[in-house]
Amino acid sequence: MPSSATVTSTISTSHRLRSIFGGSVGNLVEWYDWYVYSAFSLYFAKAFFPPASQTAQLLNAAAVFAVGFLMRPVGGWLLGRYADRKGRRAALTTSVLLMCGGSLLIAITPSYATIGVAAPTLLVIARLMQGLSVGGEYGASATYLSEMAGQRRRGFWSSFQYVTLIMGQLLALGVLLVLQRSLTAPQLDAWGWRIPFVIGAMCAVVAVWLRRGLEETAAFKNATATPHKSAGSTIKALLQHPRAIATVIGLTAGGTVAFYTFTTYAQKFLVNTAGFSKSDATLISAASLAVFMCVQPLVGALSDIVGRRPVLTTFGVLGTIGTVPMLVTLGSTTSAMSAFLLLTLALLVISGYTAINAVVKAELFPTSIRALGVGFPYAIAVSVFGGTAEYLALWFKNMGHERWFYWYVTACIVGSLVVYVTMPETQRTVNMADSE
Repeated sequence: MPSSATVTSTISTSHRLRSIFGGSVGNLVEWYDWYVYSAFSLYFAKAFFPPASQTAQLLNAAAVFAVGFLMRPVGGWLLGRYADRKGRRAALTTSVLLMCGGSLLIAITPSYATIGVAAPTLLVIARLMQGLSVGGEYGASATYLSEMAGQRRRGFWSSFQYVTLIMGQLLALGVLLVLQRSLTAPQLDAWGWRIPFVIGAMCAVVAVWLRRGLEETAAFKNATATPHKSAGSTIKALLQHPRAIATVIGLTAGGTVAFYTFTTYAQKFLVNTAGFSKSDATLISAASLAVFMCVQPLVGALSDIVGRRPVLTTFGVLGTIGTVPMLVTLGSTTSAMSAFLLLTLALLVISGYTAINAVVKAELFPTSIRALGVGFPYAIAVSVFGGTAEYLALWFKNMGHERWFYWYVTACIVGSLVVYVTMPETQRTVNMADSE
């Protein structure tokens, strides 16, 4: 069998584009389903939980959001191993099916007033399914896109993982904006919030069809040509790369806290702290995310020129000095335009992490263990730091010490900054030689 370098070199640009598009579309659907929960929690929190203050109900919804993250390491482990053994395409298809089931369950679950405690119980089960799906999706899609991209523009093409991730979030906010203008507030509270979950389940079926036609990567084909290599995707084998594992966890911690703070939590922050209406907060968040999405390929391409580490370090430095003043100013602004500009500025800084974090992780591991190596430690870090960000923000606010959270985000970014300045440059790593 020819080497994967030879196989990959024969791939035309149009074929590479089709493969990256097919992998990215499924990623979009998965993240739409994941973020719909956060986008619509302002409306369905009262449906699943007992009557209480808005902050208390949002706190309950955020707790379930965090619970979903508990399954992400399990998903990263199970689907990571599956991707390394059976192929990237097979794992990507399986993850979409899990997400479809979770969305459908949320859509059809009766309210707390109807079935009592069974309502939040079913909500938790649905989020656990979605957490399992997303945990496996990240490692499999990051690996697939990185292996399909080729060395020269790997940062650029891999950045489309976050383009579609953000697009999924934008789609969730877009559905929310349409429903806010099509339905009355009582209708949204009563049943309108179920519509986006039905849409997500239907789109997931389409994504399964698209992913079944994906081309497997040459790197995986080459690795599985030698049976003992493909059998090495185990936790024991992963632990033979302790520095790479520590690097993945360290570089993720600050980035994921910042990302979830200024994306999923931002909408609630604008309502609950700055005092904007729900519709205005949704519009501000959507507009800033649109800019954020467009910047990802530019930052990815920049990393192909200057390297990965300088780009990550820039995020770490600016995030360290700017997070507290940014959140203080954003929380006190009354102008929608000012809120948009502030939020957009914060997201532009975070692009130094989001655009390239996936490719950096893929470049740290050899092909035989890449999906597990990318997905499992990342899922642990994002569960501990990203999954609890919104809950901690609301918890500090409920205690009357909201600004403590601002310093917590800063501390996490500082920790990651230490990793950025001490890690090796991964752009020319030999680990990806079979994907050239």
